[in-house]
Amino acid sequence: MSGTNGDTITHVVVPGTFDPVTFGHLDVIRRARRLFPRVTVAVAASVNKRGRGTAFTLDERVEMIREAISLEGLPSDIEVLPFSGLLVTFCHELGAGGVVKGLRAMTDFEYELQQADLNSHMAPDLESVFVMSNPKYGYVSSSIVREIAAMGSDVSILVPANVDARLRAHFAAS
Repeated sequence: MSGTNGDTITHVVVPGTFDPVTFGHLDVIRRARRLFPRVTVAVAASVNKRGRGTAFTLDERVEMIREAISLEGLPSDIEVLPFSGLLVTFCHELGAGGVVKGLRAMTDFEYELQQADLNSHMAPDLESVFVMSNPKYGYVSSSIVREIAAMGSDVSILVPANVDARLRAHFAAS
């Protein structure tokens, strides 16, 4: 795959809040790694997401993704890094040529298209790559997982075992 300047893209960023990481997220990460030789998962600080903040700290989310990548057998060369600020700046600092995002539904598409358009204006050298959600994960979102877990229900079919354990501990302490 070539970037706008004709160079082959060898490094992409898969950004998100990952609060918490789900099997849907891991599917997008796995597929990005199949397409590109170098993948960095960028965990956004997102301290004011939807006016509430995140359930887990940035360090906890980074750790959960690293553990999940190992537990789920994803390639060990996938890097996981925290970031704050503009995604395009982070991508430039890493030397990444593209951003990979998963799309579940039309609402994802509309939001992600706006983000891709803004990123294109700020950084025309960055490509936006979208992968359609695997149908078995199309209904899975971090907010739904948190809501189900907060009610004490089982989320083990939606998240890796390490994340399930963290969710149980988090909501037991709440």
